[in-house]
Amino acid sequence: MTITLSRRAALTGAAALPLAASAAPALADGHGAKAPASHSRSFKLGEFTVTTLLDGSLPRDGAKAIFGGGATDEEFAQVSAQNFIPADMAQFFFTPTLVDTGKEKVLFDTGLGQGGIQKALAEAGVTPDQIDVVVLTHMHPDHIGGMTTDGAATFANARYVTGRTEYDFWAKMDAGNRVGDLVAQKVTPMAEKMSFIEDGGEVASGISAMAAFGHTPGHMTYMLDSGGQQLVLTADLANHYVWSFAHPEWEVRFDMDKEAATASRRKVLDMLASTRVPMIGYHMPFPAAGFVETRDQGFRFVPVSYQMMG
Repeated sequence: MTITLSRRAALTGAAALPLAASAAPALADGHGAKAPASHSRSFKLGEFTVTTLLDGSLPRDGAKAIFGGGATDEEFAQVSAQNFIPADMAQFFFTPTLVDTGKEKVLFDTGLGQGGIQKALAEAGVTPDQIDVVVLTHMHPDHIGGMTTDGAATFANARYVTGRTEYDFWAKMDAGNRVGDLVAQKVTPMAEKMSFIEDGGEVASGISAMAAFGHTPGHMTYMLDSGGQQLVLTADLANHYVWSFAHPEWEVRFDMDKEAATASRRKVLDMLASTRVPMIGYHMPFPAAGFVETRDQGFRFVPVSYQMMG
């Protein structure tokens, strides 16, 4: 799939993103939303240990304008009421994932850059210098913010992996684009330690990339496969556990190519529902893991309870 975005579309999509800086107060000093006491949760997947890391959480008003593009007010309110959530407010979660293959510790995304990921890693018994691989699913600020700390690489001993399409798009962005500038600050300095992956490419044994373009030009999901068990890291394929599942066609403000994002969302969610393979989504309610089932013309996210206990 090839996506061409105008400069205006890129700027519009970037401007709609939740800023790391604006999210920080609710995360770093305890004001606003209160994060759960636990910031990490581990699951077993064959020989892998998969740990979700809560980097932060905060509420945001104007939910329909963010997640309900194309829906009427009545439709959006009805779906919200059916799922026992308010129609005017969303709770955002930011959840990188650590995969310990037994040979390498592979971190998917680095969070907002406000210290939350270091706290979650410490709770899981891991220090930043123990991370062997950092994979960037895409380059929105809440995924690359933690690449550096005080100007230095947060994960000093890691090699880096990201999609070729994604990197090339942001690297060519003119100065003055917020995301492009952040990529230049956070990602470009790591280029010498970075390898670029295509659809189907392998990060490590049992970890392969699956293109799911639309949210960004080169947005990737990842299949984990160990001991005959599978799990998909869906990244930002679906940004809300109710609205984006019940109606994959509802446009999400953060999706840069909305038609492609809808197609990717429906394709991957259909695959997860039909195979019953579990998923971890970056913005799902912590611990961010669950299953997908079909419901009416859409889908339903079913959170984990005690499945895959570590």
